[in-house]
Amino acid sequence: MKTYAATLIVLLGALFTGGCAFLGGAAVGAGAAGAGYEYRSKQQLDRLKEDYEAGKITREEYDRRKHEIEGGSVIY
Repeated sequence: MKTYAATLIVLLGALFTGGCAFLGGAAVGAGAAGAGYEYRSKQQLDRLKEDYEAGKITREEYDRRKHEIEGGSVIY
C-alpha cells in the first residue's frame, strides 16, 4: 500500500511539474512572437517616414498608413 501511495505522489508531482514547464514555454513563445511583431511595426513606420521625407507619398497617405500600423501595435 505504501508503494502505491508513493508511486501516486511521484506521478502527480511529475504531472504538475510538466504542466508548469509547458506554460512557461508557452509564455516565452508568446512574448517572442509579440516582440517580433512590434519590431516589424517599427520597421514599417521607419520605412513609411523615409518615403514621406523623400516625397514618394503625400501627407494624407502618410497619416492614413501610419494610423493603420499604429492600430495593430501595442507600443506605437
